[in-house]
Formats: sequence, structure tokens, C-alpha cells
Amino acid sequence: MDFVSIRIITGDVARLVDFYERATGVRASWSTEDFAELRTTSATLAIGSTRTVPLFAPGAARPTDNRTVIIEFLVDDVDSVHQNLVGFVEEFVNEPTTMPWGNRSLLLRDPDGNLINFFTPVSPAAIEKFAR
Repeated sequence: MDFVSIRIITGDVARLVDFYERATGVRASWSTEDFAELRTTSATLAIGSTRTVPLFAPGAARPTDNRTVIIEFLVDDVDSVHQNLVGFVEEFVNEPTTMPWGNRSLLLRDPDGNLINFFTPVSPAAIEKFAR
């Protein structure tokens, strides 16, 4: 089994795609006006419209309703990412902070309120764990 993607359901696909393109530097590929994907080498962030939910199960997903998932992006320099996002991101939950497990992390919310963690491994063990 392979983990392929995570999908965010939103009421405004274009707004959320624009946010993630700007925050990550990754260009989205659009399948329809209701569905786009941002692909990285290790995973895909899919963004789907509320209009796609009934195709699976009506009412199964609601935008801006999640407070349990953190979408994480491994970056080369989290402090530079933070500097680039100041003035663009509306809500930083935590400034760049070195965590006990060895990652320097920046936690913020996207326009729908989803948590995003940009992180850079800084301890020897974390660097080894995420060696590319």
C-alpha cells in the first residue's frame, strides 16, 4: 500500500489553490474547476470543491470543520519560509520553534483554518530521518 494524497474540501477551490501555490511554490494541476492537485516528490495535496462530496457520500465532508489534522511540508529553511510568508499569511499559530524531536517548525492556518506545519530537521537524528 502507498499513501498517495490528502484532500481538503473547500467552498472556494481557487482561493485555496492560490494560497497553497504561493505558500509552497508548487504549481497546481487542475482537473476541473472543482478539483486541483499540488504534487511534490513524496505526496499530493488535493483540493476539492464541496460539489464533489456527494460523489462519495452526501455530507461526508464539510469545509472549515477540521481541527485535528496538520498538513506538513518538509522545507530546506523554515526561517526563510516564515520570512516569505509574513504579510501574506493571516494566522501564524507558532513562530519558527525547535521541537524536542529535532525539527524546527512553523505552524500556521490556511484561509479555511486548516493547520499547516513547515519544518526543517535540525538535530542529527531528525536530519538522518529525513535525508533525501
